[in-house]
Amino acid sequence: MRVGLFLFHESRYPSADAQVIDEAVQEARLAEAEGMDAVFLVEHHFDGNCAYVDPPTFAAAMAMATSRIKIGFAVLQTSLYHPLRMAEQIALIDNLSKGRLIVGLGRGSLVNLHEYAGYQIDPDTAQERFEEIEDILLKCWTQEKVAHAGKYWNFEIPMLRPRPYTKPYPQTLRSVASEASLAAQARLGRPVLMAAATAPGAARNIQIYRNAAREAGLHDDAIDEAISQCWVARTVVLAPTDAEARDVGLPYFQQMQTYRAAQSSAFEAQVAKANASGRLPVLCGSPDSMMDDFTSLAKTGIGGVIVRFRTGPMPADFSTRALKLFMRDIAPRIRH
Repeated sequence: MRVGLFLFHESRYPSADAQVIDEAVQEARLAEAEGMDAVFLVEHHFDGNCAYVDPPTFAAAMAMATSRIKIGFAVLQTSLYHPLRMAEQIALIDNLSKGRLIVGLGRGSLVNLHEYAGYQIDPDTAQERFEEIEDILLKCWTQEKVAHAGKYWNFEIPMLRPRPYTKPYPQTLRSVASEASLAAQARLGRPVLMAAATAPGAARNIQIYRNAAREAGLHDDAIDEAISQCWVARTVVLAPTDAEARDVGLPYFQQMQTYRAAQSSAFEAQVAKANASGRLPVLCGSPDSMMDDFTSLAKTGIGGVIVRFRTGPMPADFSTRALKLFMRDIAPRIRH
């Protein structure tokens, strides 16, 4: 199983933005130095939940700040973009990174309606826009003259430049947030990005994927190959001891929940449901205490795990120490 860093740095105050952005760059460099396989970027606007805001711009910086590590999106909020601009940006970053890009696409936030409002996008049209944009991206990357006539965009261009560095185009994955969307991608044999709070939850998702793919007539070898290209996102509160993780680290995660819940009633409902279950919605503890969860996850056959170490107002030294602990004690047990 590959291991990736989920670079999801919160900045609550404008005065802290520059520092938090710098810390995000440093954490990505540390991930490469520690031998991680990928760094994944997130996208949120207008609320401080993601300090660097614009993942394509930040990915270009990552391409220059690193030399080996894969650079992924988890995910681009596709419905907020103009498709031609998006196609150009991704092709350029693919060239700058010399083919290190993993393009994770999603329709847009399920909880932050203020993002749609800011970009003047009706959230009820987000899925349609997403489908049309993905079709345009693939056309632009694989064809020369491109003519498109759709519901939201109509254009004709002689050629998209630059051409992607990766042939025919960078690996492109969809984010899935429901069983139906997971099964739909499985029937196509497409790898996905998913979230799962526990290893059993990830195993259940993998079984849903296998069942849907088999029902669509895919052979087991093809299914195994697709699953080996999937990634699952996890959040951890990791410290040298269980007590420090619980008493020092966990409050940062809880402050993140409170901060986001105040901005979004949908997120508030998610937090309330998670807390009502009586189980922590995050892995919390020392490397030894979460080892079984990660080794169980590796046994599902999934290709990679994207780990978020920093949540809420957590200081950089706490999350970077956690990254080092993970790579020293857990990663050797779960990697290929």
